[in-house]
Amino acid sequence: MTAYLGKRLASAHSCSNQIDVNTLKTTISTGKAFVGSWRGALCLALCACLFWVYWPTLDELIQRWSTENNYSHGFLVPGFSLFLLYLRRQKLREVRFGFFWAGLAFSVGGGLVRLASAYLYVDWLDGLSLIFYVAGVVVLLGGMPALRWAWPALAFLVFMIPLPYRFERALSLPLQRFATVTSTYVLQTLGLPALSEGNVIVLQEGRVGIVEACNGLGMLVSFLALCTGVALVINRPRLDKVIIVASAIPIALVSNVVRISTTAILYETVGREAADLVFHDLAGWFMMPLALGFLWIELKILSRLLVLPKTSSILPAPLASPKASNHKVVLDANKLPVVKRSPKVGQGKA
Repeated sequence: MTAYLGKRLASAHSCSNQIDVNTLKTTISTGKAFVGSWRGALCLALCACLFWVYWPTLDELIQRWSTENNYSHGFLVPGFSLFLLYLRRQKLREVRFGFFWAGLAFSVGGGLVRLASAYLYVDWLDGLSLIFYVAGVVVLLGGMPALRWAWPALAFLVFMIPLPYRFERALSLPLQRFATVTSTYVLQTLGLPALSEGNVIVLQEGRVGIVEACNGLGMLVSFLALCTGVALVINRPRLDKVIIVASAIPIALVSNVVRISTTAILYETVGREAADLVFHDLAGWFMMPLALGFLWIELKILSRLLVLPKTSSILPAPLASPKASNHKVVLDANKLPVVKRSPKVGQGKA
């Protein structure tokens, strides 16, 4: 019986894979036919215009990703968005390529957001308008089914846009102060003489300055993007995913405090040269693995607290009862099978 069920499951799995392949081939052939039509040529022309219009915005984004450590993860965001589209390829069976006027509404919204960016001198809105335009192209080609397929990837593109300057400056000083006070408290708890003066930790053998580059903002932004990506990929309950995204902030802050506290301990025990090596070179590389370790522990704890119910892959067919049915069962005596009785032992024939 077990072998029979295994064969049925294997055949069903192969049939589903075959259906997915056939659906993908049908979608590709439909897309090729659409590209060859005049509507497809119009959509391609709109995509080319989009690339030409937003080339200065893309160039500025690439410059900031290359020069600012807080946003160096921006190079990985578009690639991960494409990976999300691949993971959600099952949704492609609902997409039929065509020309849908609803996409123009998203494009108009993107244009309005870009005008607001130019009027208010907010570069972050300019990058956000790019996402609206890309969403408009997606809806223009495939309608709302295409948007349902691509919306997680489009939403994840927000992490490639640097934070607004005012918001970044508003976070900088509180993060510096938090890192200084918390690291000082950790050092005092460990028995080391430490005192905070502004954003400087005064030790017995030196002073550790918590400058703006060490406030942990870059770690916070990068790890928030990473936790959001993990939440989009893993198969966990929705509550688990919300907790994972929300925990990115405390994990990033704790990792930065561990980095500063380790540097201060090395100042007191080893010396200034070793502490500078760890603080400026090695600690930057080890902060992300440390944060990933905290995230792994969190996932293990959540797997014990919130357990997914085990669902059977084979569901029994519901049994129809005569009471639940609206149709009456009528038995015809003339059509009933006749059962012949065998004579009992000791009885003769009549």
